[in-house]
Amino acid sequence: MIGATGLRLPRRTLLLLPLFAASCASDEPPRSFPPLTYEYLTPLPLNVGSIEIDDQWKPLSRADLSVASPVRPKDALTQMAQDRLKVGGSTGRAVFTIDDAALVQNGDAIFGSFAVHLDIFNADGTRTGYAEARVQRNRIGLGRPSALPGLLYDFTKQMMDAMNVEFEYQVKRSLQPFLVKPSNQAPVPAPVEQQPLAPPS
Repeated sequence: MIGATGLRLPRRTLLLLPLFAASCASDEPPRSFPPLTYEYLTPLPLNVGSIEIDDQWKPLSRADLSVASPVRPKDALTQMAQDRLKVGGSTGRAVFTIDDAALVQNGDAIFGSFAVHLDIFNADGTRTGYAEARVQRNRIGLGRPSALPGLLYDFTKQMMDAMNVEFEYQVKRSLQPFLVKPSNQAPVPAPVEQQPLAPPS
């Protein structure tokens, strides 16, 4: 058999070429997947004395790939609530609930669906406020199995970027009376002034 360069390669060598190519690909450094955090975004202080997070959602389908993501969508939604919702009052409570955190495979595509809602209760337990947010996306093309973790991580990150925008919009639209305005918050302490020390006598 003659190769493209005109060199005659033994059959054994030709059979080993795919394995050699695979071994070269495996020499690539593994990709890192840093945690998804949202402290850099605008905080949402609520006029409540406590905030609870209900993260008991579980995948409903065997085709759900969320548990295979380096950062599970459920964990990213929980982190969003921890980073952005802040206690700004003394009574009442807020309950953040994860309703959906699915990444479902359908053939060569993934359907992502994230949904959360936020309840506000006064001191006697009566619900006085409610907001919900949902985002959905499709990702076509799964690629190589070895690339799946990176694909799921990127897809989760993209959906969480959209969820942060939608969640903030819905909270400000539906729970405006419960948001603590900056003027009602404790003032930021003034920076300590530095004075040069006099040289020793």
